[in-house]
Amino acid sequence: MTSTATPATHKASFTVADEATARQAVDVLTEVFFDGDAAVAAFERPDGRWDVTVHFADPPDQDLVRELVGGAAGTAVAESLAFEVVEAKDWVKASLDDLVPVPAGRFMVHGSHDRARVPANRLGIEIEAALAFGTGHHGTTRGCLLLLDHILKARTPRRVLDLGTGTGVLAIAAAKARHRRVLASDIDAPSVMVARDNARLNGVGPLVQVIRATGFAADDFANQGPFDLVLANILANPLRQLAAPMQRHLAPGAHVILSGLLTTQARAVLAAYRARGLVPVRHLKIEGWSSLLLRKVQ
Repeated sequence: MTSTATPATHKASFTVADEATARQAVDVLTEVFFDGDAAVAAFERPDGRWDVTVHFADPPDQDLVRELVGGAAGTAVAESLAFEVVEAKDWVKASLDDLVPVPAGRFMVHGSHDRARVPANRLGIEIEAALAFGTGHHGTTRGCLLLLDHILKARTPRRVLDLGTGTGVLAIAAAKARHRRVLASDIDAPSVMVARDNARLNGVGPLVQVIRATGFAADDFANQGPFDLVLANILANPLRQLAAPMQRHLAPGAHVILSGLLTTQARAVLAAYRARGLVPVRHLKIEGWSSLLLRKVQ
């Protein structure tokens, strides 16, 4: 994949006293700003406090951001909010130094610079940092891969869908392990291009069909379903909204892997799917994020 410089972005940053407050702030911000509008991240400092940053594609409403942060973390934190414009930079190239191979069951996600470090008994998935979510270094991606590995030890799903594919890492993993076709979709046009490139790079281009679609609003879902396995690493709000349409596209006994939600959001997401006849099978918690494995009751 060719590295390219991203346009200048807008950034808001603040520091909170503890992990619980950081998670609450992240939760509030991700509920308001959907994927594509903003990217929210929190990191623990050496002194035990937490730094929270929000990158916006467009200039944000600063008063709204301060109000949201104030409600989650207090007035003093809201007043300390710092806004800045981040200069254009080749983030793909700059981030490679921080990317190390990530094992997840039979899979190992890595960059091209670590291709030789993949053991013979692992399925290597080569993903570079890119303008799409999912390098394998996030707790949600690793959780999904671990649950996928768990499913594939017991069965081989015939029809697989990766909803909100991002870089395509989950679709590529399923295609490599199953040697069968996988349908992948994303709402974001650049992500669709990135996922297609990554599928070709990993030798499964003919097996991974990537389409641009919002939710289940495309004929491909009806034509290629019902699905025996759906992977959806998105966000809590969209996952709740997708419960009903997803249920209609599932085969009897199908499994669903959901992630992209904080552990505090898991109960609400699970409730939405229980109401549609899906029951929990496993719940992984990694770095404050939850990954859920559900099964549709026949």
